[in-house]
Amino acid sequence: MAREIINWQAARLRAVRDVTSDIRLFEVEPSRPFDPPTPGSNLSIVVQVGGRPDTRSYSIVGPCTDGVYRIAVKKLPDSRGGSNYMHTLQPGAQLTISEPGNHFELGRDRPEYLLIAGGIGITPIYTMALALAGRGANFRLLYACRKREDLAFADELGKRIGERLQVYIDEEGGRIDLAGEIARLAPGGEMYVCGPIGLLEAAKRAWAASGRPVDGLRFETFGNSGRHAAEDFTVRIPRLGREIVVPRTQSMLDALEANGVDMIFDCRRGECGLCAVKILEVEGVVDHRDVFFSEEQKATNEAMCTCVSRAVGGAITIDTADR
Repeated sequence: MAREIINWQAARLRAVRDVTSDIRLFEVEPSRPFDPPTPGSNLSIVVQVGGRPDTRSYSIVGPCTDGVYRIAVKKLPDSRGGSNYMHTLQPGAQLTISEPGNHFELGRDRPEYLLIAGGIGITPIYTMALALAGRGANFRLLYACRKREDLAFADELGKRIGERLQVYIDEEGGRIDLAGEIARLAPGGEMYVCGPIGLLEAAKRAWAASGRPVDGLRFETFGNSGRHAAEDFTVRIPRLGREIVVPRTQSMLDALEANGVDMIFDCRRGECGLCAVKILEVEGVVDHRDVFFSEEQKATNEAMCTCVSRAVGGAITIDTADR
């Protein structure tokens, strides 16, 4: 069962625009007027995956002061189907959307802000950068991508924030020196990170090593960023006498729910830990894609977040809590 109550409304897809070869910007016009969302906000949308309705959450791009929400969606070959569905939509399509939520809020009046984005993680960071520029705040934005053609919104950012934007291209040997950048950050400054799990874990290690206050690091992730390609795997639950196959395009949480296993969850992003289950045995490896457990906890393979994490190369045996 979900803990969060979501208020849904009808909306219309007003326009679409390709930002890169696989990232598309969607302009969504809701049926009700709204106040501009705060930086870091996200919008949930009802999508069709495998012929059944599901929900996906996307970061809101830009200040949205004209009564239209904007989101950017990267089409992923190993996605559970949400991004593929979104990329089939044409202007005029009718949608069902949530009111914006925000689990990645931007603090105010800090002496300095360090914004770090990896790949599609630029979406909330872009909005934060524009907001900080509008406030006249002291900030820097470090943006990393594998290829130069993967850069989204870089031209707009360059025009708006100038030299405060630094771009790092993996294919060109670009690497963010996290320890060095944190050392440059003013005392009392905050770091905001959004990107794949490897970037987040490196940022967390560097922040911890710096000795700065834990609450000075804020981050957001997306649950399809694992170390291994997604593949089918089997989940065994001895206490329930169940054996369930999780398809490559479906999360473990969704597969368990679809097969009648009572689960509790909230964020579906690997952040809250409510959907975690105890691991009894694993054949192969566990691809931990969450940011809830520490690296030390992940290394023990005692538990996993079913909303994002997967098994690779075999099967996994778990126990679920009594509901």
